[in-house]
Amino acid sequence: MLKMKDLYLRAKNLRCQFAILCFGSLLALAIAGCQSPQFSNLAAKAGEPSESMVLNEGDTLVINFPGAPNLNTSQKIRRDGRITLPVVGEFRAAGVTPSAMEKQLVKLFESELVQKEVSVTVESSVFPVFVTGAVLRPGKIVSDRPLTALEAIMEAGGFDYSKANLKAVTVIRHENGQTSHHKLDLKRVLKGGQSDPFKLKPSDIIYVPERFTWF
Repeated sequence: MLKMKDLYLRAKNLRCQFAILCFGSLLALAIAGCQSPQFSNLAAKAGEPSESMVLNEGDTLVINFPGAPNLNTSQKIRRDGRITLPVVGEFRAAGVTPSAMEKQLVKLFESELVQKEVSVTVESSVFPVFVTGAVLRPGKIVSDRPLTALEAIMEAGGFDYSKANLKAVTVIRHENGQTSHHKLDLKRVLKGGQSDPFKLKPSDIIYVPERFTWF
């Protein structure tokens, strides 16, 4: 009889321990479920545009007016850098940051807004550059992210190694009404030489010259 009683007590203890274990697991899951929105918010913030992001031709913008939803619009920046907005008409969007554009629109629409707030969101963005010279597929490259000079050349099929002069690649940049030329030694980069990647700007032209040969 004592043995049966001992078995009964042991079984009862095991059931209690199992119940405690299950309760602890459920509690942990509940806590994790409560915390998950925090991690989601962090992930969302990581994808927000940088304050230094500059709008370019071809970008598609969603413009919302919380105080006047009838003005909400979606616009693609044209090749002349402008968009057409209700009430105010033409607006130059290229070359400014989303936050700077928001401030300008608040001033322009001030008389129309009950709530002095405007939000500008980049729905899609393009990064056009041009690659010419001794590459396999010269022409316009359109990317959804910034590129380095070497990356743009790879997008153009890579160098035509039979005639490309990798030591004298030139990036031509038109900015603020002026033209600048930047010489790059990409042969050194490809051989593992220490060099900071040359980051391109929209509408840069990358020219890969041919090697000089004697006939």
